[in-house]
Amino acid sequence: MESSLLRQYREHLVVDRNLSENSIRAYLADLESLLQHINKLGITEFSQLDLNHLRSWLANLQSRGAARSSMSRRVVSIRAFTYWGAKNGWLNSDIGQQLVAPKPQRTLPNILDIESAITTMDALATRVDEGGGIGAVRDRAIVETLYASGIRVSELCGLDIHDIDFDRNTLRVIGKGDKERIVPIGLPAVRAVKAWLESRNELVNQGSGNAVFLGTRGKRIDQRTVREIVYVAVDALGGSQKMGPHGLRHSAATHLLEGGADLRTVQEILGHSSLATTQIYTHVSQDRLKAAYKQAHPRA
Repeated sequence: MESSLLRQYREHLVVDRNLSENSIRAYLADLESLLQHINKLGITEFSQLDLNHLRSWLANLQSRGAARSSMSRRVVSIRAFTYWGAKNGWLNSDIGQQLVAPKPQRTLPNILDIESAITTMDALATRVDEGGGIGAVRDRAIVETLYASGIRVSELCGLDIHDIDFDRNTLRVIGKGDKERIVPIGLPAVRAVKAWLESRNELVNQGSGNAVFLGTRGKRIDQRTVREIVYVAVDALGGSQKMGPHGLRHSAATHLLEGGADLRTVQEILGHSSLATTQIYTHVSQDRLKAAYKQAHPRA
């Protein structure tokens, strides 16, 4: 029963929902977790599943230390499943719609201030000028592109050469759900990418394809390598701040808003489907504004 259910549900997620592979894995992992739980409860037929079983599963996860944000995601995941299950005869009714998701605790993203961002980019450029080699040229282009565009690490790794429009200084990005968007980049990033593309041929081999960024073996660069590049670049600032590509995305969004960009524009650039997701950056800007006020104003 379980294998057939999982197979059919996976097909639905791939064909009907057109979800990314990461999202599909998460949805199926949640469903498998629920199946394991109800098996322990002695449920032999999936049609026997009711709301109390779902609540019991969530309570078990919570008792094992699952974060509120994780719980909320799992509720969304199981709601999607029970809707599909009721529609396709696996369940008698859509019991998941009665589940209430705990409100996730809002955590403000970790970001670089503008001065630190500029210092990071300048340090990468200096490394190139001092003869850091092809790796330095590539790393500078990667970090400049991430900060200039605010794109996700997966989107950067997926860039092909024809996705870059040097006439308009834009990137064609394929985001979540295979949604396409056009993202502008600034002149420093454009110059860094052009310099990298002039050096790229030194790494090109049969496995390179049209990938913009390549690893040391000439294949399309992977997310783990990009994360390490960003960690090293930010770590060079000194201090205790640790930051990966998503931190550069947060920084880009916050600096855009602080520079006067409206929320809808930032939403388009980041590829957020919901404006609510983008709104967290307004809180970041407000908190930074308050901190600056308290530090500078004599009557704060």
